[in-house]
Amino acid sequence: MGVAVAVMWLVEFVDQLTRGSLDALGIHSWDLASLPSVFLAPWLHAGWPHLIANTLPFAVFGFLVLLGGALRAVFATLWSVVVSGLFAWLLSPPNTVTIGASGLIFGWLTYLLTRGIFARNGKQILLAVLIFAVYGGILWGVLPSQAGVSWQAHLGGAIGGVLAAWFPHRRNARTHG
Repeated sequence: MGVAVAVMWLVEFVDQLTRGSLDALGIHSWDLASLPSVFLAPWLHAGWPHLIANTLPFAVFGFLVLLGGALRAVFATLWSVVVSGLFAWLLSPPNTVTIGASGLIFGWLTYLLTRGIFARNGKQILLAVLIFAVYGGILWGVLPSQAGVSWQAHLGGAIGGVLAAWFPHRRNARTHG
């Protein structure tokens, strides 16, 4: 996680040196050519305050997701990034550019909150309760509330995280439910 955080900070440093030129690589709503930016947008931020706000939850949730294993972390990350990016691309107003790691952060958060339920794992459920007690309030970010903040990416990331938690256990749910 330390390397990932360092890369985000390095990218923002380069972005600042180039007067924000990297921000144009974000997700441009309804622009098909912009779809590959779904994978770039989480690394881009709209200045130092934006990056600072995302750094701690990115590091904490990313670390906790990694504790479950590298393969599961990659799986949860891809689901979160792709669904978040597609929601931002499809649901944002025309000519909107979406950047930032918060869609991924919401994905990791909901992954951590729901994986214990799908896995029927008491330790993971306990961890989810603790995470919810500390960070649960940020879930309000999936609703439209503040201009310039992509609730679309937040909502998509949250849905992607739940899907990532559910998908490996879907067969168990059918045979036991």
